[in-house]
Amino acid sequence: QVRLVESGGGLVQAGGSLRLSCVASGGPFSSLALGWFRRASGKEREFVAAISWSGRDTYYADSVKGRFTISRDNAKNTVYLEMNSLKPEDTAVYTCATSRVTLIAAMTSAASYGYWGQGTQVTVSS
Repeated sequence: QVRLVESGGGLVQAGGSLRLSCVASGGPFSSLALGWFRRASGKEREFVAAISWSGRDTYYADSVKGRFTISRDNAKNTVYLEMNSLKPEDTAVYTCATSRVTLIAAMTSAASYGYWGQGTQVTVSS
């Protein structure tokens, strides 16, 4: 069973930056594609970004494209989400998850994911 632990969330002013980390244990991290999702209070969970097992392929939601960057370090069993130019509408709990599919375009659906972390809160003030 894969365990995922996110960190790096916090309170930041609009226009600021944060870097989230997700450390995995208990599974073959280097062979797993991963994704980040977020859920704002009172809203549905939303896909943010995904990365292939090699890190070569990435995919972003339109709402974060050009501002967020997903990356991974397989030697550290860690996936990152670099968030720049943050906006108040980015406020949410951010969660990482392991993908059960390899086609990156299919990774926008939460149904494509197996293991989930507990999440880390990101709050962007205006």
